[in-house]
Amino acid sequence: MGLTACMGGDGADVTRSPMSLLGGAQAQSAAPALQSSESSDIINGLIDRQSVLGAGPYAQVSDAVLAANARAAEAELRAAKLRAEARATNWLPTLGPNVSLTSLGDVVTSIVVDAVLFDNGRKKAERDYAAADVEVAAVALAQDTNQRVLTGLDLYLTAQAARDRAGVNAAAMAQMERYAYIMSERVRGGVSSRVDLQIVQQKLNQMQAQMSSDKEAATTALAELAAMSAAPIDGITGISPLRTELTAQPLSVLKARAEATRAIAEAKAAGAGLLPSLTASVNQDGDAGLNLGGTGLGFGTGASLKALEEQQAAANARIGQVQEDANRNLRSLEAELASLQRQELQAQTLAQQAAANFEIYAAQQREGTRSVPEVVGLFETKVRTEREAVALKYDVARVALKIAATRGVLVDGDKI
Repeated sequence: MGLTACMGGDGADVTRSPMSLLGGAQAQSAAPALQSSESSDIINGLIDRQSVLGAGPYAQVSDAVLAANARAAEAELRAAKLRAEARATNWLPTLGPNVSLTSLGDVVTSIVVDAVLFDNGRKKAERDYAAADVEVAAVALAQDTNQRVLTGLDLYLTAQAARDRAGVNAAAMAQMERYAYIMSERVRGGVSSRVDLQIVQQKLNQMQAQMSSDKEAATTALAELAAMSAAPIDGITGISPLRTELTAQPLSVLKARAEATRAIAEAKAAGAGLLPSLTASVNQDGDAGLNLGGTGLGFGTGASLKALEEQQAAANARIGQVQEDANRNLRSLEAELASLQRQELQAQTLAQQAAANFEIYAAQQREGTRSVPEVVGLFETKVRTEREAVALKYDVARVALKIAATRGVLVDGDKI
């Protein structure tokens, strides 16, 4: 109890010095500044993040998939927070039994209070490690949540793209069936050959097969989405605009920073364990003593300490490597997004031109200056360009969502 009173209840963030028990002017209190999620820049930054998904179909899909989230990463975060809470008071004295065998063969049991006087910063490094472990788990939870939303939205876009492609074919089926009927009548009247009819019929069958495949793809994607959603998503349609600029730091970089801090703390704790430490103990009879601990100094201690320094340098270097990889990935996605946007505009222009050309050919066919196979070939081109334009629209949306997920802004941080 005397040692406990000397330790103090509040104060600095370092392990106390041996002089503190004597009340010296240079004494430093053992009580640390507790590190928690409230004082973490990384966790505060995660909480402050705002989702780029505005009100609309994207937000509806996101809410549905998050409502059914098992949140396995959340359990790991809770465990890390509890470990940090346990480490936060590691500077306090410990109470435990001491059992020894006397020379006369008697077992002597006593209650001993141990207090660390000097440990080269090992206790503080352990607290730093636990706090960084919470940050790593928090970033992992943010990554897991953003990835889940991205998966749900990707399935949604897949279903929507397949539906729209099927819609293009469905709108063209009536016209294609009419051309097939015209050709069958011309063959029956002996005006056209059966080969021309077979060509038109083949194109009609191909269009029907594409439409069936698109419907099946949409059904499959919606079934997968329904399996990971807590609410029906059948009535959701359309694409939502992303409401803010994508400028947040990638989650992979934040995680690398937290992992580097944790690795450095681990190395410091290991290095402190190689050096001598001093503890004081008092038993229930009032007997006090000082204990010198540590693994002991040896010929390899210097090399071991140097290796731990290199381990810290490697942890810091990894941040730069992860930052470089994240920047490369983002530049690649941004270039892909710009390319797809350009292709989408071109596809829309080509679809309009193909539609205009088809109208001219269709009018000439009605006047008898164009054959049905010629018009059917141009009609097939019109349908194909419309399908490509539809697909590119959703490809653009998908890449934009990938960028948002990489930066970790698909879900509000306070919701996570």
